[in-house]
Amino acid sequence: MIKAIVGANWGDEGKGKVVDMYANNYDIVIRYQGGSNAGHTIINDYGRFALHQMPSGAFSKDTINVIGNGVALHVPNIIKEINELKEKRITPNLVISDKTTLLLKYHILFDTYEEERLKDKGFGSTKSGIAPFYSDKYLKIGIRVHDLFNDTILKEKVKNICSIKNPILKNLYHKPLLSENELLDELYQYKELLSPYIKDTVKFMHDAIKNNKNILLEGQLGALRDPELGIYPYVTSSSTLAGFASVGVGIPPHKIESIVAVTKAYSSCVGAGPFVSEIFGEEAQELRLRGGDKGEFGATTGRPRRMGWFDCVATRYGATIQGATEIALTCLDVLSYLENIPVCIGYEVNGVLSKDFDIATLDIAKPVLTYLKGWKKDIRGITDLSLLPKEALEYIAFLENEIGVPITIISTGPKRSETIFK
Repeated sequence: MIKAIVGANWGDEGKGKVVDMYANNYDIVIRYQGGSNAGHTIINDYGRFALHQMPSGAFSKDTINVIGNGVALHVPNIIKEINELKEKRITPNLVISDKTTLLLKYHILFDTYEEERLKDKGFGSTKSGIAPFYSDKYLKIGIRVHDLFNDTILKEKVKNICSIKNPILKNLYHKPLLSENELLDELYQYKELLSPYIKDTVKFMHDAIKNNKNILLEGQLGALRDPELGIYPYVTSSSTLAGFASVGVGIPPHKIESIVAVTKAYSSCVGAGPFVSEIFGEEAQELRLRGGDKGEFGATTGRPRRMGWFDCVATRYGATIQGATEIALTCLDVLSYLENIPVCIGYEVNGVLSKDFDIATLDIAKPVLTYLKGWKKDIRGITDLSLLPKEALEYIAFLENEIGVPITIISTGPKRSETIFK
């Protein structure tokens, strides 16, 4: 069976916990897109971890963790995470696709230079090199893992990269030029570091499917950050949808049988762009500080997340484009302090109520709120649905009806164990 765990919103929904929770029952966990620009926070018996490249199945000793060809592989980050896990006596069973493209130091520099150039018109980049990386990939000048083992091709590619990038560095950014020798030295180091993990993952995955292995696909960020169907241009540079897994790891799309879309019981967002249900000031700060396990701050950047109430319109759209078969609702416990809980059920656009997520009108949309009675009781750690207060059950039922997809998982705290299965 192949199951996908993906985000229904802007990212930061709690996907890492959900993957970690499932991983013990799966043979293979795969990251199939994105890079180090987003982290999955996991709290389990080993401690607290923020994984940016490593699949979240790393804590299950019998699980094989795969980095697919669709990932932007930043070698220093994956090696750092391997070493951090080993310090906790965790040795992840890791496989890296030979077709994965490498995110290099100069990609991060270009990302930083472009944000500097744009100034206040930037897109809120994490400056992890993601946009320059995918630009190079689709310009067909990226360096793949298998290129590291062909010195002739590698040198030709490095020479070509420098001939393209150096005029831009000189004339647009006014920054130091790339050195072919330094770039080659970087790549030779990566060759040594990656060698133990490289495999033809397309063959590996098709063999696994033939052998009826249980496979878990781990998505990064959320549906609203998808470059095709998300809030363009405030998006990431690789598809965040479950459907992209067929490309990002090389499996038949019809083999993905179950898609769990993860959403918080409220909304949060890192980066720029329209955010209709957003709240501000003390109201936002209180929710921010109560959220997550250490407050609502980006796992990658540490930036304070923008906060908002649950947005039924955005979440329904996210679940739809993900093809969700079920919903995992996280952070329900965070709302326990509220007497009444606002929920965005529609958008007012030019005086007209809309329940459609129209990206072209988000800038002028105003939230239409309804209020549900809060439960005013600490529910953190509850694992039995029947022990939740009546008001919490009513809140869950209301969201489920609005989204139109069954909520099957409810998180009542950041730890793996703090979960209810319906």
